[in-house]
Amino acid sequence: QVQLVESGGGLVQAGGSLRLSCAASGRTFSNYAMGWFRQAPGKEREFVAGTHWSGGRTYYADSAQGRFTISRDNAKNMVYLQMNSLKPEDTAVYYCAVRKFTISNLHREYDYWGQGTQVTVSS
Repeated sequence: QVQLVESGGGLVQAGGSLRLSCAASGRTFSNYAMGWFRQAPGKEREFVAGTHWSGGRTYYADSAQGRFTISRDNAKNMVYLQMNSLKPEDTAVYYCAVRKFTISNLHREYDYWGQGTQVTVSS
């Protein structure tokens, strides 16, 4: 059974940084894509960044480009989201998710989700 566990969220001032972690277990993920999504109150879940376990391009939402970096440690089955220059509008619950084969920016195309970690950016 696939399990995803996020950690690293918290309260930070605008301009600060956080690194989110996602620990994946339950199968071999070499053919899987990993995405980070976020959901603010009253808003739809939105794509933040994506990568593939076997390497290749990374993808970012326009809002994350240049400030966030997705990375992975295949040996540890970990995926990270380094978030710099945080803004109050980045406040949301952040989720990691996996799906087979290709990266997608559509949350409904992901098969497995973590429980989420809260990120709050104060102004």
